[in-house]
Amino acid sequence: MAEIVLAEPTNDIASTSYGRTYISSDTRPFTRSLTYGREHVPEPFDSEKLPVTLVSHIQKFLRVANQIESEEPRVAYLCRFHAFEVAHNLDRNSSGRGVRQFKTALLQRLEQDEEVTINKRKDKSDLRELRRVYREYKYFIIEHGGECTLENRDKLNKAHAIAQVLDEVLTTVTTAAGSQALAETDSISAKSEYFVPYNILPLDRGGVHQAIMQLPEIKASVAAVRSVRGLPFVEDLKRRAAYIDLFDWLQFCFGFQKGNVANQREHLILLLANTHIRQTHKEASPLKIGDGVVDGLLKKFFKNYKDWCKFLGKKSNIELPFIKQEAQQYKLLYISLYLLIWGEAANLRFMPECLCYIFHHMAYEMHNVLTGAVSMITGERFMPAYGGGSEAFLNLVVSPIYKVISQEAMKNRNGTTDHSTWRNYDDLNEFFWSPNCFEIGWPMRLDHDFFCVQPLNNGKKKKSWIPLRKSEGKKSNINEDEEMGTPLDETRKPKWLGKTNFVEIRSFWQIFRSFDRMWSFLILSLQALIIMASHDLESPLQIFDSTILEDVMSIFITSAVLKLIQAILDIAFTWKARYTMDSAQRIKNVVKVVLAMIWTIVLPVLYSRSRRKYTCYSTQNGSWLGEWCYSSYMVAVAFYLTTNAVSMVLFLVPVVGKYIETSNTRICTIFTLWTQPRLYIGRGMQESQVSILKYSLFWVLLFLSKFSFSYTFEIKPLISPTRQIMRIGVKNYDWHELFPKVKNNAGAIAAIWSPIILVYFMDAQIWYSVYCAVFGGVYGILHHLGEIRTQGMLRSRFDTLPSAFNACLIPKQIKDNKDGIKKWIFHQKFLKASGNEKNGAVKFVLVWNQIISSFREEDLISNREMDLMKIPVSTELFSGQIRWPVFLLANKLSIALSIARDFKGEDHNLLKRIRKDNYVYLVVIECYESLKCMLDILVVGDLERSIIFGILNEIEESIGRSSLVEDLRMSELPALHAKCTELVELLVEGNESHYYKVVKAIQDIFELVTNDLLVNGSRTLDLLYTQQLEGEDTEFFSQHEPELFASKHSIHFPLPDSGPLMDKINRFHLLLTVKDKAMYIPSNLEARRRISYFSTSLFMDMPKAPKVRNMLSFSILTPHFMEEVKFSKKELHTSKEAVPISFYMQKIYPDEWRNFLERMRCEELNEINEDKLRDWASFRGQTLSRTVRGMMYCRKALKLQAFLDMAEDDDILQGYESIDRENGTLSAQLDAMVDMKFTHVVSCQIYGSQKASGDAQAQDTLELMIRYPSLRLAYVEEKEEIVADGTPKVYSSILVKAVNGFDQEIYRIKLPGPPNIGEGKPENQNHAIIFTRGEALQAIDMNQDNYLEEALKMRNLLQEFLRVQGRRPPTIIGMREHIFTGSVSSLAWFMSYQETSFVTIGQRLLANPLRVRFHYGHPDLFDRIFHLTRGGISKASKTINLSEDVFAGFNTTLRRGYVTFHEYMQVGKGRDVGLNQISKFEAKVANGNSEQTLSRDIYRLGRRFDFFRMLSCYFTTIGFYFNSLISVIGVYVFLYGQLYLVLSGLQRALLLEARVKNIESLETALASQSFIQLGLLTGLPMVVEIGLERGFLTALKDFVLMQLQLASVFFTFSYGTKSHYYGRTILHGGAKYIPTGRKVVVFHASFTENYRLYSRSHFVKGFELLLLLIVYDLFRRSYQSSMAYVLITYAIWFMSLTWLFAPFLFNPSGFNWGKIVDDWKDWNKWIKQQGGIGIQQDKSWQSWWNDEQAHLLHSGLTSRLIELLLSLRFFLYQYGLVYHLDISGQNKNFVVYVLSWVVIVLIFLLVKVVNVGRQYLSASYHLAFRLFKALLFLGVMATIVALSIICDLSVRDLVVCCLAFLPTGWGLILVAQTLRPKIEGMGLWQFARVFARAYDYGMGIVLFAPIAILAWLPIISAFQTRFLFNEAFSRRLQIQPILAGKKKH
Repeated sequence: MAEIVLAEPTNDIASTSYGRTYISSDTRPFTRSLTYGREHVPEPFDSEKLPVTLVSHIQKFLRVANQIESEEPRVAYLCRFHAFEVAHNLDRNSSGRGVRQFKTALLQRLEQDEEVTINKRKDKSDLRELRRVYREYKYFIIEHGGECTLENRDKLNKAHAIAQVLDEVLTTVTTAAGSQALAETDSISAKSEYFVPYNILPLDRGGVHQAIMQLPEIKASVAAVRSVRGLPFVEDLKRRAAYIDLFDWLQFCFGFQKGNVANQREHLILLLANTHIRQTHKEASPLKIGDGVVDGLLKKFFKNYKDWCKFLGKKSNIELPFIKQEAQQYKLLYISLYLLIWGEAANLRFMPECLCYIFHHMAYEMHNVLTGAVSMITGERFMPAYGGGSEAFLNLVVSPIYKVISQEAMKNRNGTTDHSTWRNYDDLNEFFWSPNCFEIGWPMRLDHDFFCVQPLNNGKKKKSWIPLRKSEGKKSNINEDEEMGTPLDETRKPKWLGKTNFVEIRSFWQIFRSFDRMWSFLILSLQALIIMASHDLESPLQIFDSTILEDVMSIFITSAVLKLIQAILDIAFTWKARYTMDSAQRIKNVVKVVLAMIWTIVLPVLYSRSRRKYTCYSTQNGSWLGEWCYSSYMVAVAFYLTTNAVSMVLFLVPVVGKYIETSNTRICTIFTLWTQPRLYIGRGMQESQVSILKYSLFWVLLFLSKFSFSYTFEIKPLISPTRQIMRIGVKNYDWHELFPKVKNNAGAIAAIWSPIILVYFMDAQIWYSVYCAVFGGVYGILHHLGEIRTQGMLRSRFDTLPSAFNACLIPKQIKDNKDGIKKWIFHQKFLKASGNEKNGAVKFVLVWNQIISSFREEDLISNREMDLMKIPVSTELFSGQIRWPVFLLANKLSIALSIARDFKGEDHNLLKRIRKDNYVYLVVIECYESLKCMLDILVVGDLERSIIFGILNEIEESIGRSSLVEDLRMSELPALHAKCTELVELLVEGNESHYYKVVKAIQDIFELVTNDLLVNGSRTLDLLYTQQLEGEDTEFFSQHEPELFASKHSIHFPLPDSGPLMDKINRFHLLLTVKDKAMYIPSNLEARRRISYFSTSLFMDMPKAPKVRNMLSFSILTPHFMEEVKFSKKELHTSKEAVPISFYMQKIYPDEWRNFLERMRCEELNEINEDKLRDWASFRGQTLSRTVRGMMYCRKALKLQAFLDMAEDDDILQGYESIDRENGTLSAQLDAMVDMKFTHVVSCQIYGSQKASGDAQAQDTLELMIRYPSLRLAYVEEKEEIVADGTPKVYSSILVKAVNGFDQEIYRIKLPGPPNIGEGKPENQNHAIIFTRGEALQAIDMNQDNYLEEALKMRNLLQEFLRVQGRRPPTIIGMREHIFTGSVSSLAWFMSYQETSFVTIGQRLLANPLRVRFHYGHPDLFDRIFHLTRGGISKASKTINLSEDVFAGFNTTLRRGYVTFHEYMQVGKGRDVGLNQISKFEAKVANGNSEQTLSRDIYRLGRRFDFFRMLSCYFTTIGFYFNSLISVIGVYVFLYGQLYLVLSGLQRALLLEARVKNIESLETALASQSFIQLGLLTGLPMVVEIGLERGFLTALKDFVLMQLQLASVFFTFSYGTKSHYYGRTILHGGAKYIPTGRKVVVFHASFTENYRLYSRSHFVKGFELLLLLIVYDLFRRSYQSSMAYVLITYAIWFMSLTWLFAPFLFNPSGFNWGKIVDDWKDWNKWIKQQGGIGIQQDKSWQSWWNDEQAHLLHSGLTSRLIELLLSLRFFLYQYGLVYHLDISGQNKNFVVYVLSWVVIVLIFLLVKVVNVGRQYLSASYHLAFRLFKALLFLGVMATIVALSIICDLSVRDLVVCCLAFLPTGWGLILVAQTLRPKIEGMGLWQFARVFARAYDYGMGIVLFAPIAILAWLPIISAFQTRFLFNEAFSRRLQIQPILAGKKKH
């Protein structure tokens, strides 16, 4: 219950105010003369815009006043008066914001209404008036409470809301009126529970008649919760309320909030009911909750708690009595207690073991209270430590821990501080993994170190607490110890504990530390491959040769070194967590270092001493080993590998490993202590042996391929050139050699090998893509993906859909396993339909028609297409006979007519030909039957009927005799077809004036049949003529009878206006007229895709659907912040950035726009209702309304399926749509069933503030709730509380629903503070998760969609939770997504294909066989109770959990959960459509992955998975991003290495002087490192997936088309984005959420915006690569072939140009001259604008520059040193170039390099002088300043001329100087930025900023110039539009009007 508690008025106020109003108001004069003599016109008083401090207390009174004012004006006045009294008592001084203005306005309204309303009073006094109205509503509720019609339900809801308010007002008025009134009135307080607001279950008295409360399972659950017999204090509680239950008792004992109690009460009742109904067949009585139900819930809820107790060596405090009835009550009490703790825990919900700690103590207290224990301290009855008072639990338990979380999070400073300086959620939670947590005690000691948040600066020792000892004594003694342990030193202040178990250190070493086994494996393998290549092995068996084997075994020395590094890293990286680390762990770390050092010394010594010294044994019987030799080194290696052998055994027998890890026995603990830190999570994650075998095989094959390729093409080709290079002695260098004594040309070897080694480390990612494509493709084929992918395939297999549908989606009525073997051998689609399936044809038809209707509602199809696709519902369906939809039968009648017309032969041959196509046969039969039916209704004259049916009987006799071909002229059938068509068209029109046309048409048909069609004429007609001739007389002929069919009573036209009849006529008309075009129905591509996918999914392996009543219940949770709810009217019609949305939507979705106009029955835009237009456009954008509509299809589907489960045949024939109108009882039962199974909660965090500020978004959100009554909205209310010592802010989580057009508050739960401590989205989810229901929870993002046909499969998907696969049921179920934004542009198309391949083939492989699927995005279904007790569905720590979703998967896996993925169901997903939005998204994901790299979750997964599963984890998470970074670094290493060889003269010496012949193979090997290969081969899974689902020819076509549309450019560019942000964030931090905007419209981005976004990530790197390539080209020309140069550098040229110009290629109107001019002006304004406080980066270059390097301000010392070292490359580059200047005169002295720096300093001084001169001279001495600049220019020119004459300075030298000094200047800027804290106070910083501005301006001009030149050519702009919008062109859309739309509108 969430009844609003009002402040009771004081006695004096009540007596004066109400006494004055109600007793003596008859004689009171008018207070306002304006109302005198005027008819009172009631106007509603604004009840929505109210002060935040008052809204929850008074809003309901004002709303009711507005509702009843027209009928009961006086009662409305009293409600407003009561609202005023409440507001005044709450805030007497009007100190709240807006309170004074509100009270003034309300008081004025009361004065205006007082006398007017008193005259309209119907009773003598206000009290009686109020009582009368209250009783009317109360009696209405009692009288109609059991009625179920939709209309009455709405009236009852309204009556409930009004009666609740009137009850409160009446209670207050009665109290104020005195004792007499109290005696007269009813027992109001006893009746008030009739009117309590509720969420799903109306648990008050007034709700007992509602359908949901009549369900047996609900009754049983309510009875169980209300079973309070035997509990202490019950009698006291019963005096307070009529109904007392377990939750009320717990509230009384522990002080939980009222809203929390009401919320969790309903939560538990629904859980019990849903679990109970599935187990009723096992239980004795359906009206009583069985022990199995409660035991199942108890086990689920407390699995984590019991594991925690076991881990810490504590006894569980869940103690149960022996009496069965009491035991169930105790179990429910424990579950209720946990739910109440969880429901009020706020941010503590992210800390599951903290909740276990709280529950542990509170369960102990509850048990003591239940057993009547006596406190050993006081000697009195035991009472809880924190019980009693209101909000006691919140204030005394939750708030202290919340404050610690909040204060620690504030130290994060928005991600700018190091992770090691503050404790995040994980650190605080993991403190409770140690027995030391019990030192906190109960009641909690707030002076414990846990609550200290500030590190102490003094040197005092840490306060030590008495450690807890394991006691074998009684339970009570244990808990007394836990609660009482005292500190040794009470005087010392608490000390900050620091990090717990793990420290997130910002370093690339984290990657090695987390995946050390993989890196060791790769490094050792590389060493072994090089050794093998150097021995020139011809066969793998040669490795067993003693000499080679000994050399190969030297890898173990490297292994020992790597283990030493790992051990040192473990100590270094956990140093700041040493205080919370277990002492055994500290000792273990030290011992590991010592042992690693010993092995590092022993192995090399033994290797050097025993080299080539063997002890040999000869094997017998000619074994293939021959002579077996070993050395002492080999023996040492055998001992060294002992631990690996043990690990191998445990890997092969996972059951043993799992037992050892999870066991708490002493021997197992000691055994696991050495291998892994003893942590609560990460234990027992082993998979089954079959799973291990599958993913091991995958990686063995992959690495065999990788090593074979690396050995053959990367390593072996370099061995011979390396040997030759080492032999050559190079003495003459082209520069001053810094290390002339280094032998063997080590620099050249390093330059050659470095890029190859980098490629070696990253090319496993390429192989993973290849194997992903192969394995994923095979898996997809085996699971029937793409079986129905075209319209032709659908048509050919449509007849199998009903049986497949029945097998999957219709629950089995009787359990029968006869067909078990057949179903296993044959697929279900091949089984013949049983009797049940024949009956199920009706259900298929009903569901199919609902799907088609939903298509029409979504405007995917037109009315005609809907008619063509629907299947008629008739009684024939119950016999299994289906009249197929017309689009299947299109043109079939024409085929039959053409066959019959030209046929010569016998009847059976004609029938055989027609039956070749079953649809042809069916359409002939149906047309004949339809014609008979139509004539039966149309022809009513006796004579005419006898003739017509006589002829028909003749035809049927011919068919029976097989003489149809002889009796009928088949050539006349086409003519008959034409005449019938004409008749049916007249009948469809139904125009009365066409009566005689109908008569004529019938006569024409009659004449055609009798004269032409029948060969021998009609016997019936002949008989009729004979009778007429025999009976003719004069009198007969004297009257002219009308001709046949011409009589007024012979034809019934127009036909009766009956729906089913007209449907038959329309269908007959379609069968007669529809031609070939209907074969391509539906024409809409999205409708085709959805039908094809739905049809395909029916043939996939999915669990059988249970009945709705027996299915698992679930909730959907959608977080929402500030995103669009619906497009506003302004957005629809105007836009500053681009075209209006309405115009855009019309052009992008032209067919859907036409369908929409048809549905609205409009022809033009201005005729359409504005709200309908907003909805139509919003349903095609990424809006909340689209998401809610899609998710509410789940409710619609469940209601439809519940109808099919419950309805009788008559109900089905009556029609599903008419249930609400015709059968209110059934409709109410269906709604009740669905409410119990499904809830959708939108967590709209700022809805309260939006509503208070009058934001239109709030009204749009409310309209969504009104449209979907079962939708719930959760939001956080922030208001100031009026108290004596100030106005503190109070935060509350509130759940509302729509009632009577308003939002009604259901639950209000006060929070300990603002909920947004961590990342916004998970915190938003967390505050609302307490309002969700059910056993499963689906997390849906705000840019997702759903479809009715997919929602129908929700029951099946939920059944997966009950499937035990492997060793455990799944805890997260993944499903695929369809990207619905792919048609907007080419970029959106690329992105959708990339995303589609990830969410299909990628995740398919992750789930099976790799077993490393986590949680990606938001269609996943969570086992709600599992995650509720383990920290929720995401993690929320600031910065580190930036990608909050995936951490839910990490957490689930570490806690022994199981994640699956299924492809028979999908949801829609929107993605970004413009390059800038896509890049922001990629940056956000890369930032998130870099933070994952540092996280404890990745570390624990990497260390605790077995080797092959660890490989899967690496390559599918952070490995992809790290390998992207390596590939980019490889390009730099390669180029700088080549530059070193060229500039030093080594390459020329090696090529020309030494004449090394194998250098071509060297160049080929170098070319193999080309990074572009990664971009192309990672696209292979995408091609395979498209091929699977759309055909491989289509896949090939799409792939070629994508390349023509520059897809390679896009993917290469996005590679740069990933690598830049991933590397920068690991190095410097600064990761933050980047909003992308989710724009649906593609618009032109200015040059300034593109420069801001891509300057540092792409442009600077592109320019650097371009300069390196140019220099390399300049200095290699004389001695290297151009072909070799192209072979080596083509990919780098492509990459550098892509990084420079892709943003402009993919920018709409990027080459439009008008846009270019605007961009140039904007760029100049931006670059020159001064920055400062408050100036945004899009307005000023200076603000942007400061923001761009903000990450450096908070960077650590190590990161700064790395940045400085990276900057040195520019100076080394300069060093190489200056020795190639002609002016240097071949001088190799170091002085040359020094002089180059002198030149640079002089240039800097010149720039500085000019800058100073501009500051001091340009304003006052402008002419002097110009003269000064001219003199400087002349001086520089003179110096250059002098140097050219004296020192031979050439033009080439000037070019080389520019190439050398420009990068040097940039390097100096980077150094200045890195050292900013040191030089900011000096003048150098200002100079650095000026210099940086000059560089940015120069780079901007270089980029802008080619774009401006190309913009002059009109063809360029047309070409750009073509490739950018080619997908749209292929759909015949109008892109040019869209691009020009801004000008038009």
